[in-house]
Amino acid sequence: MSSRSNVKNLARALSRPSVNSRQGFLRRLHGQPQPPKPPSDSSAAGANGKTHYLWAAAGGLALASLLYNVSPLESSITEHSSDAAPVSVAGDPHRKLIAYDEVLRHNTKTDCWVIINGEVYDVTKFVEIHPGGVNAILKMAGKDATKAFMPIHPPDALSTLPPEYHEEVRIRQAREALPHPEAALNLDEIEDLAKGLLTRVAYAYYASAGDDEYTFRENSYAFKRYWFRPRVMNRVSKVTTSTTFMGYPVSLPVFICPAALARLGHPEGEVNIVQAAAKEGVAQGLSINSSCSLDEIQEAKTSDQTLFFQIYLDRNRKNSENLLRRIEKDGYKGIILTVDSAVPGKRERDMRAKGDFQAPATGGANTNGTKGVAQAISGYQDPDITWDDVAWMRSITKLPLMIKGIQSVEDVEKAYKNGVKAVVLSNHGGRSLDFSPPPIDVLYELRQRRPDLLNNSKFEVYIDGGVRRGTDVLKALCLGAKGVGLGRPILYGNTGWGEDGVRRVLQIIREEVETGMRLLGVTRVEDLKPEMVRYMGHDPAPRR
Repeated sequence: MSSRSNVKNLARALSRPSVNSRQGFLRRLHGQPQPPKPPSDSSAAGANGKTHYLWAAAGGLALASLLYNVSPLESSITEHSSDAAPVSVAGDPHRKLIAYDEVLRHNTKTDCWVIINGEVYDVTKFVEIHPGGVNAILKMAGKDATKAFMPIHPPDALSTLPPEYHEEVRIRQAREALPHPEAALNLDEIEDLAKGLLTRVAYAYYASAGDDEYTFRENSYAFKRYWFRPRVMNRVSKVTTSTTFMGYPVSLPVFICPAALARLGHPEGEVNIVQAAAKEGVAQGLSINSSCSLDEIQEAKTSDQTLFFQIYLDRNRKNSENLLRRIEKDGYKGIILTVDSAVPGKRERDMRAKGDFQAPATGGANTNGTKGVAQAISGYQDPDITWDDVAWMRSITKLPLMIKGIQSVEDVEKAYKNGVKAVVLSNHGGRSLDFSPPPIDVLYELRQRRPDLLNNSKFEVYIDGGVRRGTDVLKALCLGAKGVGLGRPILYGNTGWGEDGVRRVLQIIREEVETGMRLLGVTRVEDLKPEMVRYMGHDPAPRR
């Protein structure tokens, strides 16, 4: 009599998944169709999921990544019926199942799965190096190897893996428990939720900062030393947050900062962010190190969208020249030149979590990840750019230029003298030089020393770094910033709910800005003035 096995289609990997395997997992969770399985070859396991080995000390057997969890077997799988059909697991009729036929198909030297204790493992990369020889595994290929495995391996060989080997289990459980986006009331809550949904490598890359991360923490903390001086008894029932960025209308004085590798958090990556920005009417800077290609972005964006392109100059200037011409042709509104990361900072969290990832679509990368993601994607960047390069860029493109990464009043002055349209006061989110100044403090110094540069119709000043509340936005606007940028919160929103998560981040900030404007006694962005905020010079009371 034939016997059948029901395989739960949950992709429960016992190891850190590669970006590509992570994408497949998220597509299943979001109900998106899976791409067709490519023909098997010697690299198939590596292409769709990084193969990891568990060496059993006594038996010498290594198992690759756990692919599926199988329902308890009623009997040993020694034969198979071709008409076996998927059925639900007892007690959980809603889970998707696949028939034992699927396991049977992976029965060759270049595509080898085995079942052990009701779970399916891809052992393709181990076939050639198995201590017992190739045939010892191949005779079990596509079958239940439990009886062959258990007598010669410790009973806990598959149950004592360290926690980091269970990432897809953790991520699946976190996503199943994920609330609706509306349940998140602030940006910190969105980050907390996203952390459970990201792989160790992905979260380390998103969250990492330079050295001891003092600047990263101070970016946010510095806002707490600026306090409001509200005006009361004004008509504030109707407020508008609309303004212009570099001459283009936007619905909110907040822009989405260029940030790399959005697909580390969600398979649609920057496409989600671009579409959310369009629907919310906010400006966005697209990173040269985006996961999505320029063609994908071109298809996703609207024709009139306020989209800027961020660039690092390439060691090979011809590459940068070609890219600048392409960007202008594609209808971007301006160029953002990032200058605060001549070389990557020492991001120790990222370096410790080094691992495989999907390379940027536009920049370049060495994806072996031996020094962390940041080091891997930055090799093409020229550390020797100077102010002379501003003139060179202006000879290539007519698009307005914004310089991002200014950290001193002196460099703001240089940017203005070199004909730059706008600057972003930024320290790369604390990811470069530790103990570089918080952007809000640089803005305050600029207000004290060169207020004329903050009141110039031909020159705009923005800040980026540490913004987590609508009150942070308002403090910057009162001091003269044209707008503020959001980076990590956008990536975390994208991780949680894709486009809806990005929109939720922007909606939270919009609601907080509107509430803050009313309580300050203003109804328009241009009514926010320096006299409405003061520097306190001491730390606030601790939070309860």
